[in-house]
Amino acid sequence: MAIRVNVKMNHAALGRLSNAQKQALEMTAEAVKSDVTLSGTIPKQTGELERSAYVDTSQISKGKTSIGFDTPYARKLYWHPEYDFRTDKNSNAQGKWMQTYVDGPKKNFAKNAFRKLYRKLTGGVVK
Repeated sequence: MAIRVNVKMNHAALGRLSNAQKQALEMTAEAVKSDVTLSGTIPKQTGELERSAYVDTSQISKGKTSIGFDTPYARKLYWHPEYDFRTDKNSNAQGKWMQTYVDGPKKNFAKNAFRKLYRKLTGGVVK
């Protein structure tokens, strides 16, 4: 008994899903950046370090984005949590302020944000 199957791919729909992935990824990175800023963990004296945060989407076609801080002292403050950071402006100021999103209490923040945004952008096609 022979069975024949004819599959037709909807390339337009696949393209829309691919574009939705990229858009959701960029929006997720922006959401993480906003959450980091609002959580008050970035050391703050003048606010320049917070304002210098940006989302790098240069590798979005590979499924990668990153959040950077464009000040000469950002790396020094990030990798030296032993500094005594001021807590009058940001009460949770600390070094390694992104670490909670890697292996801390907010490690699922990006995954959940991406899932929610991707579902919204695909209009219910992806469940």
